[in-house]
Amino acid sequence: MASKLSVQGVTSGYVKGIDIVNDVSLEIQEDAITGIIGPNGAGKSTLLKTIFGFLHPSQGKMVFNRREIQTLSPFKLKQLGICYVPQDINTFPRLTVEENLMLGAWTFKRQRTLLKQRLGEIYDFFPVLGAKRGEKATFLSGGELQMLAIGKEVMTIPELLLVDEPSAGLAPMLVSEIYAFLQRIREQGVTIFLVDQNITKAVEVSDYMYLLEMGKIKKQGPKEDFEENIRGIIKDSLIAE
Repeated sequence: MASKLSVQGVTSGYVKGIDIVNDVSLEIQEDAITGIIGPNGAGKSTLLKTIFGFLHPSQGKMVFNRREIQTLSPFKLKQLGICYVPQDINTFPRLTVEENLMLGAWTFKRQRTLLKQRLGEIYDFFPVLGAKRGEKATFLSGGELQMLAIGKEVMTIPELLLVDEPSAGLAPMLVSEIYAFLQRIREQGVTIFLVDQNITKAVEVSDYMYLLEMGKIKKQGPKEDFEENIRGIIKDSLIAE
């Protein structure tokens, strides 16, 4: 299986001289779901922000489709096919559901047939969004906003989707819907890099896993390695730094 993204010895943080992610190396395989877990403050979200260009590494490099990307802006990375769903809801409350989704399709906004097709696919999987397509996002529930945030980012069918804590604060039924949707878009050829505190669910859907602790990779392997000791992994992942 080919590598879609290679992170090589990356160190990054928010303040010069204070590293949150420290010499991290990992591989995101094409057409797979790769999960990364770890305790709060381990650097998981910081790593995603570094990959998407909100932060630039002080050391190391990142290679996407054989191209170095560590100096690129989020705008340029989006054009290359990388999309990012942050932990905080990334929607526009004063715009309608459909207007939010259409913003996600800015790269092909003039292709009406494709736009209609993609909207239909999102509404087919999330009927509640279809029923509320004309309502402003400010009136949606937390679960509906998460659906909309993910739907907006996959309108373009990205090559790589970065997802940060998609199940945070959601009821179990909604969590299952979100993960089912991620698996569905993976079947469309989207490579997914997933951060989640829901360890059991993350292990269930991922092909390969990383455990991050204090900014470093502590354990890695196929999902089977994590399933064998899921209780111990959960314990390690919930220990505060």
